[in-house]
Amino acid sequence: MRAGIIGLGDMGSGLARNLIKNGFTTSGFDLDAARMRVFADLGGAVAGSVAEVGSNSDAVFVMVMNGDQAKEVILGRQGLVHNMSQGSIVMLSATIKPAEAVEIGQSMRGSGIELIDTPVSGGFSGAQGGALTMMAAGSEAAMEAASPLMQAVSRTIHHVGDKPGDGQVMKACLQSLIGSIFSATFEAASLAAKAGVKGETLLDVFSTSGAGCSVSNGALENIIDRQFENTGSHINTMYKDLTISLEFAQQQGVPMQTAATAMQIFQAGKTKYPNGDNWVCTRVLEEIVGAELHR
Repeated sequence: MRAGIIGLGDMGSGLARNLIKNGFTTSGFDLDAARMRVFADLGGAVAGSVAEVGSNSDAVFVMVMNGDQAKEVILGRQGLVHNMSQGSIVMLSATIKPAEAVEIGQSMRGSGIELIDTPVSGGFSGAQGGALTMMAAGSEAAMEAASPLMQAVSRTIHHVGDKPGDGQVMKACLQSLIGSIFSATFEAASLAAKAGVKGETLLDVFSTSGAGCSVSNGALENIIDRQFENTGSHINTMYKDLTISLEFAQQQGVPMQTAATAMQIFQAGKTKYPNGDNWVCTRVLEEIVGAELHR
């Protein structure tokens, strides 16, 4: 299969790296010229537009930031639905609102182009290492056809449903949990800092306890090494994802006290340090308590 990617940032570049590594001819497009140069260096076929990617691909990953961008890329005048051949596949790998994925799926009916709603988890390292978890919703036929591409970029593929929106619902649930784990880690790190605990000792204990997991361990590693920018996990992404989770919960009538608190911690971090990554929220808490956690 010929692969395509729209959006070549931290996540999209990882998809590209692993598709090319696994021998797939891969075309890509991004509005950022620097990202396009990196893509070319990886061996990708640089396209001049979304339409060009669509016309040269059997399956296209859409890894943009939000629902409006996804709708424009897929449904717009120069969008994929107007430029891909019958039987080809759009892989909606961006995290957007479930209702937006449903809208895209409804608008694609009758086009002859399949949609797999498949947000991913694993962050920058998972994308670059081909170890993402995919929450895929689509027909059995589409899943089977896209399987070689999906296996090239992911370690675990979950078939979570058969209709657009099912993947995004699963991602909204997941991000409410991940955001909550992050915020609890930031608070615990600040408590340890105030009490004079060494960061490495805290990490050793947390990582070998029942509370240890890749989410908290990775966050603590960055905190104690004071790595608050350019780690591949910009705060805007989790902030956006928590917004989606809470809005979806509101629509479902589900109280989300812990996730709502996490959202406020991320709001504080984003407001104070808009260029930071997720862990920068800890700096806000540290400033309140007057202590920093170092290795």
